[in-house]
Order: sequence, then structure tokens, then C-alpha cells
Amino acid sequence: MPTPTATPPIALTIAGSDSGGGAGIQADLKTFHARGVHGLSAITAVTSQNTRGVSAVHAVPQAHLRSQLAAVFADFPVAAVKTGMLGSAAITRLVAREMAARKPAWLVVDPVMIATSGARLLDEDAVAAVVDKLIPLADILTPNLPEAEALLGRRIGKPADFDLAGEALLGLGAAGVLLKGGHVKGNKGRSGEVVDRYYDARGMLELRYPRLPMEGHGTGCTLASAIAAELAKGCTPRSAVRRAVAYVHRALAQGYRAGGGAVHLLRH
Repeated sequence: MPTPTATPPIALTIAGSDSGGGAGIQADLKTFHARGVHGLSAITAVTSQNTRGVSAVHAVPQAHLRSQLAAVFADFPVAAVKTGMLGSAAITRLVAREMAARKPAWLVVDPVMIATSGARLLDEDAVAAVVDKLIPLADILTPNLPEAEALLGRRIGKPADFDLAGEALLGLGAAGVLLKGGHVKGNKGRSGEVVDRYYDARGMLELRYPRLPMEGHGTGCTLASAIAAELAKGCTPRSAVRRAVAYVHRALAQGYRAGGGAVHLLRH
């Protein structure tokens, strides 16, 4: 007889599907598996996408998204939830209502707005819904620099602005904010280094690592999912962020080009 194995913790991703397999739901589920948790999914949109870009986006009807969420919450003890591409204000408000009602122990919000290729993945009128409805529910918010600027409605141009931005993002209601530094280059001669900054009630934590000579696809999705996975396993937020950042750096360092585009996919 086979020896019974313990059930792994369970995490849910609410995001869009990437037909190229590098980002979105596909990257989230690969990350959950690699980090030792069972992954659930609720798909918000189906994209036609590869390593060259996004050519089409089909939003899932709200009733079907609601039914996906009802199905998974009715059957699984969801330990953590990660949100990614939501696409519209209506979907954002729906997800916020569901999270407020279901109260998962941990909610990681990745405010996906623009794909690596430049395609817009969040309607402009949806930004207000993210700020007003979803971020106040977040345990950890994971914006990159352009996303933080869009959420705050102002430029973050110099290093001195980062701490002000982190405090302002906390002021929107998130318990913790990971301000990703991948888009920041050349600060005081540190072009060879990436600095992520995590802000919470205890202050600011810097996470520094070498800048890799490649452009990754799906790094943001993977990072937020890795954080959710570590939280589901029982890590504290700061420990989850540390482990997730290290994991993404390793996965990108071993990245590969699977298609004709210039981006590298992570080796989850």
C-alpha cells in the first residue's frame, strides 16, 4: 500500500491566462507547484499571447468568474489568494467584493497594468477601483515603478521619492507594500544592481541582488505567486517576501528563450 502523504497548503490565483505559458495563470500555477503548494485558479480573461506580445484579450463574463470562485471556496481550504490581471473596473469590484466576503487569511495584490510587450492589461478607469476597493484588503501589494506611479498619480523620479511612495501606498490601505526596483536603472552608479523595497508598519526592508543581463517575462506574476505560496505555508510577510525574491532571481538566472521574442521565460 502506498504511504499516505500530507495535503499541501492551498493557494488561489485570480488572473488572466497567457497562451504562451510565461506569465499569468500559467506562471502562477507553475510557481505554486515549485513552492510546494496546491494551486487553484479563477480565470479573469483569456489572452492570445506569446513571447512577442499580446494580440487579443477576451474577458470572462462576470457570472462565470463568480462561479469559479464559488466552486473553489466551497471545496478547498484556501490559505492564500493572489490577484493578477483583472482587466476592468467591473471585474476588479467583483473580486474585491468576493475577497471582502470570503476573507482569505492572506491576500497578495499584483496590480497588473501593462504587459512586458507594452499591451495594456487594465483599463484606465479600473485603476480607481483597484485603489478604492482592492488595495485596502491587501496584505501585500506588489507594484513595479510604473504601476506605483499610476496608483499614486505622480512621478517617482529619484531615490528620495521611493520611501515617500512606499508610505503613500501603505496609506492606500495595504498592510505591506513591495515596491519592485526592476525598472530603476543607473541610480548612483548602481546600474548593475536591483533594489526592491518592502514597507510595512515596522519600516522599510531593502532587498538587493545583481541585475541580470536579460529581460524576463512573467517575473511579476511569479513573484506575487511565490509570496502567496510562502504565506500559505506559514511564513511571516517579511520572510515570504525574502524567499520569493530569492526564488524569482534564481528562476530568471536560469531562464530560457522558448519563442522568437527577446524575453526570457523563468525556469520555475
